[in-house]
Amino acid sequence: MFVYAAARAEGCSARLHRSSVGLMFYVRAIPALTRAGKEIPLQRLTLLSRRGRRSTATSSSSSSETQTKPQDDACQHDSARPECPRQPGTGVTPADGEVSVDFDQTREAYRSKDSLELLRSLVVFKLCSYDFLVDKNKKMMDLGGKILGQRAFNQLMKMTFYGQFVAGEDHRAIRPLIQKNQAFGVGSVLDYSVEEDISQEEAERKEMDSCVSAAEKESEGEGHRDKKYQVHKQFGDRRGGVTGARTYFYADEAKCDQHMETFIKCIKASGGSSMNGFSAIKMTALGRPHFLLQLSEVLVKWRRFFHFLASQQGKDGMEALAQRLELNQLQEFLTHLGAKGDFYGWFTGRKAESSGTIDVIDWNSLIDDRTKISELLVVPNVELGELEPLLAKFTVEEEKQMKRMLQRMDVLAKHALENGVRLMVDAEQTYFQPAISRLTIEMQRIYNRKKAVIFNTYQCYLKEAYDNVTMDVEVSRREGWHFAAKLVRGAYMYQERDRAKEIGYEDPINPDYESTNRMYHRCLDFVLDEIALHGNANVMVASHNEDTVKHTLSRMNELGLLPRENKVYFGQLLGMCDQISFPLGQAGFPVYKYVPYGPVNEVMPYLSRRAQENRGFMKGAQKERELLWKELKRRLVSGELLYRPVY
Repeated sequence: MFVYAAARAEGCSARLHRSSVGLMFYVRAIPALTRAGKEIPLQRLTLLSRRGRRSTATSSSSSSETQTKPQDDACQHDSARPECPRQPGTGVTPADGEVSVDFDQTREAYRSKDSLELLRSLVVFKLCSYDFLVDKNKKMMDLGGKILGQRAFNQLMKMTFYGQFVAGEDHRAIRPLIQKNQAFGVGSVLDYSVEEDISQEEAERKEMDSCVSAAEKESEGEGHRDKKYQVHKQFGDRRGGVTGARTYFYADEAKCDQHMETFIKCIKASGGSSMNGFSAIKMTALGRPHFLLQLSEVLVKWRRFFHFLASQQGKDGMEALAQRLELNQLQEFLTHLGAKGDFYGWFTGRKAESSGTIDVIDWNSLIDDRTKISELLVVPNVELGELEPLLAKFTVEEEKQMKRMLQRMDVLAKHALENGVRLMVDAEQTYFQPAISRLTIEMQRIYNRKKAVIFNTYQCYLKEAYDNVTMDVEVSRREGWHFAAKLVRGAYMYQERDRAKEIGYEDPINPDYESTNRMYHRCLDFVLDEIALHGNANVMVASHNEDTVKHTLSRMNELGLLPRENKVYFGQLLGMCDQISFPLGQAGFPVYKYVPYGPVNEVMPYLSRRAQENRGFMKGAQKERELLWKELKRRLVSGELLYRPVY
């Protein structure tokens, strides 16, 4: 199997060779760890027991707090906890140890900003609310550069949009802002936000070339590929309908190496400018996206096959981890279909003790050892009424490209560990995401043994988000490594829905915003319970939604989770929602700003999308502008209009 072979790639780091698990798919199905001797407060056990009786079926109690549509989610990025003095107006109530944060105290929220910065925020947010300006922003910026000249235009941008949302041109220029934010309790997640400014036609051409294998080109029209995991020209430009995430298009292996070097510089800049910082990466920048498509299809088909078999045993409609297959029935059914191989013996041989049943995590382990399963990895093709191979074939050159992609990932993980930086793997489109998540878990198996270094991102607008979170937490329990997640609502909703409708597969997105809120809180509650019970999980609440932040604080108080435990983080975008970020930081919570940086003329695509994102943000919520006006008026009345932050 191509994935397994990749794990044995020549030139992989010594760590990979020394590791008992390699970078790719060698999963050990070991019993869940008992964590003997770990003290769990009685309060937490009682509350968790009570929550267990409430069931994980719904999170309606939490969703009731979010009936009014709040701001959109923030960052596709995380950050680390800064050390800072606690400021007045927020903090711990000594009587009961609970932490409360007031998000309406403008003096505390904007104490890191001078009055000109507040005025700039108001002007930029107001401009972002005008449709005609946002729709034509790219053309207007191009025209502005021609009329004013590049130098004058760059200075204008630094005084307005660039200055609001981007930290500076390079790692030296961003240090003052990072240090100022850290002094006021807010850390940084660095991201070099330079993108290629290419035409739609060129983007489509690159995507079509990079998402089809040589074998597929030779046998066009043959095979049984799922249409969701095939490239389609009308959606070749993956920037369409996406406002809050960078997009990479594959050119060649040399370009992927350049992206890796850029990520390394960002990791080093994060390590050199703040303690326990974060750096964000995208898998599609590190290799040919065709591999992600193929691997995603394999993983989804294999999981889908498990649920099909569970339904045959009368166990459909259950949560993913609750479904268990009877091995005797499984062997009978597959043999009847024409499958070869001893499934029963293979599974029972992996465990010292066998209950005669397996769950979806055990089932997934079949993909992890190619040497024993050449005849096992087949799935039924309902349309053709026959079994077909699950895995695709690759040319020698494509195998090498896959290996280099894995090597780049390993290099970045090692640099993050050496520089004391945590690595945030961004989520991407659903036709890439199963592979991205699986590769991220492989890195977590190696690098998250002692502490959380690698963070995976879960998009809670997906219908399957809860199943994904619960299964990955269970894998981390069984294998004894630190689960680390960033929870976002998602950045690709419009594109995902249009693609599903046009191509003809099930819409992967929750039906409405309220459903996504419920899913977000359900996933969050599960991870918070895991932190309280076992202490081996970490979560970044990456959201601009004030109700979600308040829900998190309430649950932390309920479970007795303290800010200083450094297990629950908060994240927002630079230039947005300061009224949430800074009060949290001054109350002692680990909170971070996603900090983009890069030359003015090269971050224009990012700024263009940020303007589009802020249009909906500013139309949907007026609170931030009201608080900014309130603080400016307060300073004017109190004679503090010339206030300068002291740190």
